[in-house]
Amino acid sequence: MCLGCTGPGGVDSLTPDLAGATVPAVYRPHIGRATPREDRKGLASEVRLDSRAEPARAEAQEPILAVVESAEAARSQSEAAYLRIRDRIVSLDMPPGSVVQEARLREELEIGRTPIREALQRLALENLVKSIPHRGTFVMDVNITDLARITEVRVVLESHAARLAAERLVPADRVAIQELLDVLEAGGATDQRELMRLDQRIHRQIYRSARNSFLENTLERYLNLSLRLWYLVLDHEVRLREAVVEHVELLRAVLAGDGSRAEDGMRRHVTGFEREIRKVLVER
Repeated sequence: MCLGCTGPGGVDSLTPDLAGATVPAVYRPHIGRATPREDRKGLASEVRLDSRAEPARAEAQEPILAVVESAEAARSQSEAAYLRIRDRIVSLDMPPGSVVQEARLREELEIGRTPIREALQRLALENLVKSIPHRGTFVMDVNITDLARITEVRVVLESHAARLAAERLVPADRVAIQELLDVLEAGGATDQRELMRLDQRIHRQIYRSARNSFLENTLERYLNLSLRLWYLVLDHEVRLREAVVEHVELLRAVLAGDGSRAEDGMRRHVTGFEREIRKVLVER
């Protein structure tokens, strides 16, 4: 390329070597030196705001908003699929060792293929399902030896969460915990499955009230693993009502801001319930 060559008429030009075409290069003597304000029209360094561009910018934002809303909808569908499949697994509606039938889930849940698969990937990370190449996805088996290992983790973390809940209680959590306490004291739940659901609500509220998302996510995972073991003994003589009623003192301690008493109450509850479940499972 010839840089700075003089073309016809004395105009500086840029001439590519191969094409031979001449492109005029305009010399601007004002660039690089101070110029009066009125001479600076059109300088590349000058930023001009044109009100006529506003509608165009507004129109350009609409597709971005649409993409965000679409992404949020996809996330909400994936979350809904996760929660509904998870509940089927932990309640043994999808039995341990059974094949996960994606087509059937799509039909029954009325949710698309992608959210279902995203939910199954998440459940696999939580050891609730397992994918085997060329065979399919299966619900994980329940192993009684897992009970002791899960309890070892839960007794430490849940007790700590109860203490944090008592120390960090905010007004919204106080209202929610008081409502749960009212249900317990009124003896509203009588059916075994109702008692189990109430127990889950109490544990999850304590997790939220601890105000630590990492702790909450970890405890949620171990609670789900425990639930399948609990549902195995649901129809047997297990002290489920007594175990749930134990939460009365726990919730009172949290409302009173007594971290030590809340911590002790949760520890007794987790270890005591584990003993009851183990006794039933061994006797089966």
